[in-house]
Amino acid sequence: MKMSRPLVLRHADVVVTMDAARREIADGAVVVEGPAIAWVGPTSELPARWRDALASGGADAIDLRGHVLMPGLVNTHHHMYQSLTRVVPEAQDAELFGWLTNLYLLWARLTPKMVQVSTQTAMAELMLSGCTTTSDHLYLFPNGARLDDSIEAAEAMGMRFHAARGSMSVGRSLGGLPPDSVVESEAAILADSERLITRWHDASRHSMRRIVLAPCSPFSVSRDLMRESAFLAREYGVSLHTHLAENDNDIAYSREKFGMTPAEYAEDLGWVGRDVWHAHCVKLDPAGIALFGRTGTGVAHCPCSNMRLGSGIAPIGAMRRAGVPVGLGVDGSASNDGAHMLGEARQAMLLQRVGFGPAALTARETLEIATLGGAKVLGRDDIGALAPGMSADLVAFDLRGVGHAGAGHDPVAALVFCQSINASLSVINGRVRIRDGQFVDLELEPLVAMHRALARSLYDSARHPHTAATKTRFSLGNAAAEPACDEAEPA
Repeated sequence: MKMSRPLVLRHADVVVTMDAARREIADGAVVVEGPAIAWVGPTSELPARWRDALASGGADAIDLRGHVLMPGLVNTHHHMYQSLTRVVPEAQDAELFGWLTNLYLLWARLTPKMVQVSTQTAMAELMLSGCTTTSDHLYLFPNGARLDDSIEAAEAMGMRFHAARGSMSVGRSLGGLPPDSVVESEAAILADSERLITRWHDASRHSMRRIVLAPCSPFSVSRDLMRESAFLAREYGVSLHTHLAENDNDIAYSREKFGMTPAEYAEDLGWVGRDVWHAHCVKLDPAGIALFGRTGTGVAHCPCSNMRLGSGIAPIGAMRRAGVPVGLGVDGSASNDGAHMLGEARQAMLLQRVGFGPAALTARETLEIATLGGAKVLGRDDIGALAPGMSADLVAFDLRGVGHAGAGHDPVAALVFCQSINASLSVINGRVRIRDGQFVDLELEPLVAMHRALARSLYDSARHPHTAATKTRFSLGNAAAEPACDEAEPA
């Protein structure tokens, strides 16, 4: 469909607006003009302007009977390259540090082509699940790979993208977790970060592409790099992102290396504020929650990853009560092994109830976290809700299947309580990307076939190295579960 023609989405069973009044409109309609929403309301009240356009053939219409129409879901944390290393046998049953240490041996063999194909495959999976905006945290760049590879791949997918320039600068020899072969010099990291901002960042309303600076974690970068990255980000007005307080070992590392809790470490380095969000925060203590609430520092909640690695249950209810912006993240597909945003929302609700009781998180609160919450975490006021002037990012779910039979008395809650399904319709920036559950201009099968071949070659290259440069065999038995205990600052 051409962006120059209005698009009228009508007769949705319910339109979930997530607007200021949190309206849910029965037999609802939304009109899209260009990249933005022009009108939202009951189908019966569709203004004459668009009724006439439909009658004369000057507008396109999609009938959404049997569907719930809502804002596109927002993914605030991912590592798309990890879709190449799902369910690797040697890392299926490890906690975070052991899992990472082993998989670094695989990721050190990534190529630019692998980054490109994994980005597109991961985005396809997200889009089918109802996601329209995503961040991605790419923090290692072996064999000539660059963040540009994922940015250019994302351009072809038509997905709203926050590309996070990750980095690791403290390897094993300096007391960090990653092997020295996958870290970079801090001068090179900062120079490339500045290059990426000036080349790719678009701060305009309805922007489809923004750059984020994202040193990886307390156990893989120095305090100097954290400070310098914050200074550079604020000089250019871009956001900051990192991992924080993910599990007990993460807490122990911060206390041993820095004599601080993770929240104190973040505050000391200038990593709090509305332009910052941290992934996980499973073990964020009450003082840290209060700090994040006072400063508007965001959190990307990744329930499936946290369960998969046995990290724990993040105190999302306490965070929200303290005013902490909370969004949803699928995390990398080697710690989640899936990237279904609606499924992630369901797990977020259920996990909070496991930890804090059956009323800990409602279905509607969960959907708010997955839309408006993610928008706030990413520092955006143009996505996450359906209202005139907002970006035209919308998804519709068809609830007429067997998995939702009997759930018609509350179709909105059914999205979260019942079977997690794929989106029937996805509109991003005013452009129809998925129709009747299928991509309108993407051949998925060849992309997935290429991804499978690259995943196999990556795994085989680590299992059967042939050169001295790659002689370390991939084996969990060779992977240390803990980093060295030397001071994690470069000399």
